[in-house]
Amino acid sequence: MTLAPSRPYSGAEWEKVGWNGLPARKTPDMFRGANKVTLDAKGRMAMPARYRETLVERSEGRLVATVDRADKCLLIYPLPDWEEIERKLMRLPSLNPQARRLQRLMVGHATDLELDSHGRVLVPPKLREYAGLTRQAMLIGQGSRFELWDEQHWNERRDEWLQAGDETGELPAELQQLSL
Repeated sequence: MTLAPSRPYSGAEWEKVGWNGLPARKTPDMFRGANKVTLDAKGRMAMPARYRETLVERSEGRLVATVDRADKCLLIYPLPDWEEIERKLMRLPSLNPQARRLQRLMVGHATDLELDSHGRVLVPPKLREYAGLTRQAMLIGQGSRFELWDEQHWNERRDEWLQAGDETGELPAELQQLSL
């Protein structure tokens, strides 16, 4: 049996316990949304302010960027999330040529990034070159990670996806139960 407090909680106390009695979270666990970002001449990108606190809480501002072989963009993970992905990749069968290629690309290009005191990350030249990043870019929240795209490439792909529709008329089994 839980006893009610002798006095109502103050605003600061509600922040500690949360409205439902669970610890309050000030920031979302998931990254979502499309954000236009600019890379400066040195290749630094300011992480949108709405993500910074979560990144500091989850990974002390430590991130990992790697290549996405399918779409020629970069994937950016908070370090703990990347470490989980990396463990899964490295458990793939080493005699499978496709698994080795995936390991070589994703783990081989994995690069540590860190938020600086101004909330920026330096995207290394080789990764910028791979993704064709210019000054104008798009940072796309994808749950536990981000995708970083050249803005023009993103706009072209997004328009392509929007126009494509569903050519086959059939959804994969995993999507047939999805209700939006």
